[in-house]
Amino acid sequence: MESGAHILVVDDDQEIRKLLSRYLVGQGFRVSTAGDGKEMGEKLATQRIDFVVLDLMLPDVSGLDLCRDLRATSNVPVILLTALKEDVDRIIGLEIGADDYLGKPFNPRELVARIRAVLRRTAPSEAQAETPRAFHFAGFRAEPDLRRVTAEDGTEVALTGAEFDLLMAFLERPGRILSREQLLDITKGREAGPFDRSVDVLVSRLRRKLGDQGAYQILKTLRNGGYQLAVRVEIEDATA
Repeated sequence: MESGAHILVVDDDQEIRKLLSRYLVGQGFRVSTAGDGKEMGEKLATQRIDFVVLDLMLPDVSGLDLCRDLRATSNVPVILLTALKEDVDRIIGLEIGADDYLGKPFNPRELVARIRAVLRRTAPSEAQAETPRAFHFAGFRAEPDLRRVTAEDGTEVALTGAEFDLLMAFLERPGRILSREQLLDITKGREAGPFDRSVDVLVSRLRRKLGDQGAYQILKTLRNGGYQLAVRVEIEDATA
């Protein structure tokens, strides 16, 4: 899907919209633009959008609110554009379901690299024959090809693309201690700064959605070590 994906750029700065539109088209993407939340809603309602690049500071509504509303109804990937310098603003964006963020000013080449990295993470596996049909763990069933997690009663656990990728990183390496740096490399496909706390945010969100707060822990925190999947994993082969 990388080449030809339809990207919606939402920013109130007309020059930024023109610049990004021209650059993204030159990189093989299809592009639509919106200058505010109302126009974004109209585009999402009338077009099939594969990716949203969303500015946090819009004239009619907060980009965080738009991201939260979008995540409640769709798993379309989202990268937030922010001029805000505080870590808490970026963390909030990740907590409500954004897949990545990029601070302004930025190089369009970096944005394209991040878009492609997110699209690779969220695209269905092409090697389905080599991919397990499902992982069973702690009463849950995770299906890599469908990118779906269900509980014992069949209820689907709503995970964002980034949360699912993090879960898969653990399921594919059961019992292995994974540092924050390793998890960032596995799930984000890029180097992160030493104070990038997005892994901690994702782990916290994943724990909450899996109800990881009882007598046992699904994801164990190891001091100065990182995280470990602390439950048994059974693999259901695709040929089963």
